[in-house]
Parts: sequence; C-alpha cells; structure tokens
Amino acid sequence: MESLRTKHILVAGKKEPADLVIKHAQIVNVFTKEILTGDVAICDGKIVGIGQYEGKEIYDAKNQYLVPGLIDGHVHIESSLLSPSEFAKISLLHGVTSIITDPHEIGNVAGSIGLDFMIEDAQSVPMNIFIMLPSCVPVTPFETSGAVLDAQSFIPFLDRPEVLGLAEVMNYQAVANNEKTIIDKLQLMHEKNMKIDGHAAGIQGDELNVYLTAGIKTDHEATNAQEAKERLALGMYLMIREGTVAKDLEALLPVVTPENSRRCLFVTDDKLIDDLVAEGSIDHIIRQAIHLGMEPLQAIQMATLNAAECFGLSQLGAIAPGYQADFFLTNDLTTLPINTVFSNGKIVVEDAQLNLEQFPRQKNTYAQKLPKMDVKPLTVDSFALPLCTEKAHMIEVIPNSLLTNDCLVEVDTKNGVFVPSIANDQLKIAVIERHHRTGNVGVGIVKGFQLKKGALATTVAHDSHNIVVVGTNDEDMLIAANQLIKKGGGMIAVADGQELACLPLPIGGLMSQEPFLAVNEQLVSLTKEAHALGASQSFDPFLTLSFLTLSVIPELKITDKGLFSFSKFSLIEPSIR
Repeated sequence: MESLRTKHILVAGKKEPADLVIKHAQIVNVFTKEILTGDVAICDGKIVGIGQYEGKEIYDAKNQYLVPGLIDGHVHIESSLLSPSEFAKISLLHGVTSIITDPHEIGNVAGSIGLDFMIEDAQSVPMNIFIMLPSCVPVTPFETSGAVLDAQSFIPFLDRPEVLGLAEVMNYQAVANNEKTIIDKLQLMHEKNMKIDGHAAGIQGDELNVYLTAGIKTDHEATNAQEAKERLALGMYLMIREGTVAKDLEALLPVVTPENSRRCLFVTDDKLIDDLVAEGSIDHIIRQAIHLGMEPLQAIQMATLNAAECFGLSQLGAIAPGYQADFFLTNDLTTLPINTVFSNGKIVVEDAQLNLEQFPRQKNTYAQKLPKMDVKPLTVDSFALPLCTEKAHMIEVIPNSLLTNDCLVEVDTKNGVFVPSIANDQLKIAVIERHHRTGNVGVGIVKGFQLKKGALATTVAHDSHNIVVVGTNDEDMLIAANQLIKKGGGMIAVADGQELACLPLPIGGLMSQEPFLAVNEQLVSLTKEAHALGASQSFDPFLTLSFLTLSVIPELKITDKGLFSFSKFSLIEPSIR
C-alpha cells in the first residue's frame, strides 16, 4: 500500500506520467460549488492531481462538464426486482457510481445466506455497493418472517470493507423500551464505530431525542417540512426521498437552505425497474430539484459530497486529489444527460451505452442455498373474512405514499362474511405466510385499487415478504397465490380463472434472474394488464400493494397475522362492535 502511495505522489508531482488524463473538461467542484478548468490526472483508479498533466492515455472531454459520480444514500436493491449485478448496470447508466444499500428484504427471507448472496453478487460489478446490515429481522412480532438476524449473526460481516453499519432502525418502540435484541445491535455498532441509519416514520419531539440518543443519525421518513426541520435542528442528516411510491422531494425541498444544505442528501429508497429505465435514479431527483428551483451545483453537491460525508466515505463524492476516479460527463447541468461514466478510472458507460467488457458474468455460490416457498395448501375458504357487524376497519391507500388511512366504513356481508364491492371500491386483501408453512392468512378490506375484476398478487411484501394479494373475488385470489407458489415467487395478474401476465422472481421471491431490460419488459406488460383490470393509474399498483404489509409505517396495515394498527402498535379486529 505504501509503495502505491509513493507512486501516486510521484505522479502528482509530475515526476512520472499518469495512467489516464482527462483533458478539456469543465470540472464541477462540489466543495466550492463552482466550475474549474484543468486536466484530471488518474493513477490506479485514483485522482492524483488537477492542473496540467501528461499521461499514458489521454481522454478528451470536449469541453463537457465532469461531475462526481452520484451516490444513492439509501436504497433497497431488491425493490428494483433486479439482482445487484443487474441493478449496477441500470444505475451506472444514470451516473450513479455508489450506493448504500440495505438488503433488508432478502435478509427477512433468507437471513445471513441472503446477505452473502447480495455481497457476492455485488462484487462482480464495477460499482461501489456498500452494505448496511438489516436492523429489524423480523421487523415486529406481529408478522412472520423467513429468518432472524440477531447481533451475533452480524459479527462475521463487520470486518468486510463494504459493510458500513446498521441499516434503518424501524422498530422505535424496541429502542424506547431498551429491548435487548435492538440494544445489542446498537451497542455492537458503537463498539465498532460504525454508522446507524434511522427510519423515524411518525416520530417527533421527545421520541426523536430518544432516537438520537441511541446513536441514530439519519432519517429518510420525513414527509413534511415540519418533520424535516425538526430532524435537521437536532443534528440528523435529512435524506430526501423520491422513489416509485414515496415522493417527498417537493414537500421537503423548501426546507433546504444554504445554512443547512450540507446535512441533506438524496435517496431513492425503493424504485422499480420500469421507473429506473424511464426516469433514472439520483440523476432524476437532481433534475426534479432543479425544476423546483434548486441551483444545479447545490443539487449535485447534495447527491455526491453530502452523501459521501454522511457515511464517512472519505474517498468518494468529489473530483479532487486522493479521491476515487468516479465521475461522468454531461453537456448540460440542468437536464443532466449522462454521456460517459468512469468508475474507478475505467469507462463503464460510453456514449450512453454500457461497456459490457467491465461486467463479466460470474456464478453466485449462494444462489442455490436461498430458501424456497413453503406454504400450507390454500382453498377458497382461506380468504373468508368473518365480520360480527357490517361496520369494519378498512385500509385506504394514499396514492404515492407509504402512509395509509384507517377508515371505519359500512361494508357488504353475506352470512356474516365480507363481500367485496366493486362499486364502492371495497376489495379484499390477504397476506399468506410463505416461509414456515404456518397456514397463517391475514384477511382485510382495502380501498384505492379500483379493480373491476380479477386479482393482483406479489411475493414482494415489505418487510417479511409473505404473499400479498388483492382481488374482487376469492377464486381469482386463490389462483394468483397458487401460481406464485409454483413459480417460486413473483408478481401476477389474474382474471376469470386465467393468468394474464406474470413476472417470476425466483431469487428469494424478490429478484429476477433476467437482464434488466427483460425484467423491465415483463413489468411493463404486467402493469398494463393490471390497468386493464381497472387498477388505478395514479400510483404503481404492485409496489403500492407490496407496502400495505409494512407494519412500521402509519396507519393501518395487514400482515399474515391480521390487521395492524400503527398508532396502537398492535393487531386489531377487523369488525367494529
């Protein structure tokens, strides 16, 4: 290592030529928020100088802007429906050279083996993929997950260079009550001086004090200006999220000022492949921020240097000596077309096309060790919802939000059993346990999908990833669930007893084995069929469905054990007596 540093010093001092020199570039300086000119000298994937340099290889930037590689500060790769190696391809096409990911989804399905799968797959790509260890597996005792990850199970991962710390701590009650399972994890991170991410949905005032005292320093769950200001005032990093479902940018951007901007960064959290292809990733958020009035260099600083500093990544996030040579070329800082991308000093995208030589295919040794679907046989009666009265709790979808409403409504019944009403948009929703053959099926009522016939189902169901299905009738719901069980997981649309479209997700019931463009085509076709069944076009039907099981987000959700009230933090009966 010392000899490498000595070599770099010689190149920086112009006593030896650089491996690569970028010439004729307008360099975006994220420290001072200004544009510089000069050569960028690179040696062994590191920037060693800016000024006038000669190199063994010269790259002519043709007066384009040279922008530091973008960083996604919090993302669940699994939510894209892609493996890490395929996710890296679509991300790099959009100038994202680093991500901090929480493999929470595969962790809940497969435990440590799932983490090993993600890490090994990520190592095969020319991209910085950092891991935050899933903090809540399982999330709460009110659902059935596929695995348990305790503090002891994290120890083998802590010395791995790609592991940065503990991912979003979702169970606030466990922290506040000093529950041993979470306190042991927090203590382990403090002992190793590692990072701890937050998930402070609905948390404010004294509760935030508890959160920060526990050592949690970030949050991506602020959804309004008041929440954002409170987090910044207490010294948290504000992660401004703009994904497929949760879109908080417009509400939070007015909070960002010159005084507090260095504590703000952008994250996607959860974004499906179709949106990644159509819109982009962090580059899309930058464009949106500029459109909403933010100065371009400010937005770029938040997407690069701020994110790097938040996670202590001292060699990432800027174009300067000592930093890794991750950057992209664009001819417009407002529309931000991504023309050429360098990762670790190598071209991975050229003329907006992937350099496939940088993406060798490798076999993952953990793929065959991932668990399979294990579901107790289902019947139509599995979806029955007995009600003692005609008044019941109903989940109301809030479009493009993870939040839901708990509505008390009059519903149709027959012989004391709930009957879906297409006219009133009161549909049936069910969660089927798929990890341990318990036979658990939680059944409830949901409004907002607007289906006129058939059923939609998915095995991507945060955070325990059981099977969740919404439908107008029990028969199609049964077929949808059984088809996914046969396929080892996926997303499906069914009507009149027939499968209309399906996206298989055989990697833990969460990710496809196919290339990202093929997965995109399958998802577009599937979504088209969902819309043909009447599904609302104001939000993504499958991703929204996948979050109706997320019990740590207000207000009413459903798990395999039944309806869950966030405010009561307990399971509740569907009927109102």
